Amino acid sequence: MTQRDLRVLPKTHLHLHFSGSMRHLTLVELADKHGVRLPDALRTDWPPELSAADERGWFRFQRLYDIARSVLRTEDDVRRLVREAAEDDRADGSRWLEIQVDPSGYANRFHGITEFTDLVLDAARDASESTGISVQVIIAANRTRHPLDARTLARLASQYVGRGVVGFGLSNDERRGTTSEFAPAFRIAHHAGLLAAPHGGELCGPATVRTCLDELGAGRIGHGVRVVEDPDLLKRVVDAQIALEVCPASNVSLGVYRRPEDVPLRDLYEAGARIALGADDPLLFGSRLAEQYETARTVHNFTDNELADLARGSVLAATAPPEVKKSLLAEIDQWLGTPAAVPA
Repeated sequence: MTQRDLRVLPKTHLHLHFSGSMRHLTLVELADKHGVRLPDALRTDWPPELSAADERGWFRFQRLYDIARSVLRTEDDVRRLVREAAEDDRADGSRWLEIQVDPSGYANRFHGITEFTDLVLDAARDASESTGISVQVIIAANRTRHPLDARTLARLASQYVGRGVVGFGLSNDERRGTTSEFAPAFRIAHHAGLLAAPHGGELCGPATVRTCLDELGAGRIGHGVRVVEDPDLLKRVVDAQIALEVCPASNVSLGVYRRPEDVPLRDLYEAGARIALGADDPLLFGSRLAEQYETARTVHNFTDNELADLARGSVLAATAPPEVKKSLLAEIDQWLGTPAAVPA
């Protein structure tokens, strides 16, 4: 059967973490440049074997992420990361990227959260100009830190509305902390007009998704795959068209599901869920955006029409202006109208 090229299917990318977006080659080069010792899992045995099924597994994942983050030492390093993330997205057909960052993790090395945020947003503007795709920023709080820290970040994010920050998130191990305690931070973000996009329904079951909706006012859910375990909640998500940022590769790498075919992508799609596929942390999971669509095709048997539906879902879930969405939706229709490639 002939198939269309998924790398030219227009799409958006709404679930990509900052340091986790780094190219493996860039990680190695920056580590060597700054004298950072990389463990074998990040140098010679890459991508690493991971699992977050238990606390020890998550600790290992977080340790590797922290090591990767530590190679970012200079302004040029940050600019390179953002530019390359945009280049990689463009190569995968993405036209709109919302990259997620917690400035607290970089504050000590870059003179504070405000200075680091300014740098990231400036780098995003430069990357947008050089690549032709729009790079926006979601500022995310960390579940393992105190909810008061999240309020500080929400106030910070609110200062940049209309200047490149489009949303407010909540990341890290959802088994840690109490999700509802972050509600005041999300109220601050909501009053500023920012999209609420917390992680939920991945390492924990559907109850976390319900809390994100009821307490945090989520307009999108990071991951959210386990909402499939609660039919009533799934119907609520579908009826409200709360987009799910589904990241198939990371679900398997972190042990949420044992095999790629166990990820309930087909079930969510057939229930009518709005889905935006994401790569999460390509540096640690070894696959980027287009490969998530390829997984939908080869593992879950999505047709080109269904893959176009997934791309449309990503566009409709983005914070892009209406005219940008209209243009991208038309380009998706054009992709479907092109002949499929003839096998060699």
